[in-house]
Amino acid sequence: MNRVVPASRLIVVAALFVPSLLIAQEHGRGRKYKPPPPTSKITVTVTKATNGKPVENAAVVFHPIDKDGKDEGGMELKTDENGQATLNVIPIGDTLRLQVIATGFQTFGNDYPVTTDSKDISVKLRHPARQYSIYESHPDEQVGGPAPEEKREKPQGNQPPGTTD
Repeated sequence: MNRVVPASRLIVVAALFVPSLLIAQEHGRGRKYKPPPPTSKITVTVTKATNGKPVENAAVVFHPIDKDGKDEGGMELKTDENGQATLNVIPIGDTLRLQVIATGFQTFGNDYPVTTDSKDISVKLRHPARQYSIYESHPDEQVGGPAPEEKREKPQGNQPPGTTD
């Protein structure tokens, strides 16, 4: 004999069962949702130091460094025709280590604290300086070698270079 469940009994069972499901979700089961930290919009403008014209297609490398000093990885963007690169994923409170690399220019690098929701950074790239040579005379300079008063003595006889008695 088939019995048909009256609709009123089905409604009563559903009314008792649905609230218990909703309460079960509030008791800390599953993962806790942790919202992402607030981020800052960082705009880097790269220009030539000689004439102020924008440098197109320069590599701008962003290294966010957290509060513990840990590098969280690098992100690289290329500058557009206006010499700009924009990124908006660096958390507020971190430090940004910025590198700018462009063909024909010195590599630029600096650290910037990220304290506001937007930051504009202007970078002026210079052409490379003259390379230091040990074969040229550099009076009164200590660049890449010992100070003048620290000159080494020449080795005697069979003594290997750089050793003294």
